[in-house]
Amino acid sequence: LRSCSPGRARRTNASRRACLVARFGDIYAEERLDAETLLRTYISDMEMVQRIIYIAAVESFHAAKTAYRQFKIRVRDTLSLGHSGPESLEDTVLDYIVRHEDLYDVQASVNEVIRSMNINPKISFPPEIDFIVISTLIRELCRVAFSMQTLVPPLDVAFGTDGELFSETKYHRSFDSDFTAALVAYHVWPALMENDVVIVKGEAVTKR
Repeated sequence: LRSCSPGRARRTNASRRACLVARFGDIYAEERLDAETLLRTYISDMEMVQRIIYIAAVESFHAAKTAYRQFKIRVRDTLSLGHSGPESLEDTVLDYIVRHEDLYDVQASVNEVIRSMNINPKISFPPEIDFIVISTLIRELCRVAFSMQTLVPPLDVAFGTDGELFSETKYHRSFDSDFTAALVAYHVWPALMENDVVIVKGEAVTKR
């Protein structure tokens, strides 16, 4: 029996994880604010602007995770035909994906996110404008979300609902929140999770 040595993807897991967590923070600080500024030229309601960006973030992770699963199946099917080790097939597949992340069709995910946003009942947009105006934000989120699926364990964003009990461990309150309110009125940015543990807090607005 061959000994299964950890593949390159697993050996570089910690450094890749650190880079991706930092990149997620950069997107919050930079691309998110750029998108906010852009949307404010079309929409005066700040709550709607923040809802749009939050939903874009959640939908980007959903689209990227779906694309990753499909990509992984194709890679596994191809590599299994000639696989002989010494690494396990699973590690070989992971190594291949990490080395060839440029094969990820990020534009297809961006299109999928925009389609989902167009039919989301919680957000609306002036009819003459399209959500494609924030495609830079969506593209960067899809890229980082796809890469986060190659980590062991993978990272994901928390699912949030309007009216949920505010969690100090999961969110920061926005500056315009009612700090005595116990319930989330709406979310500004999702929390980043690893195995159901918060590793980066999101942002939420609490109101009575």
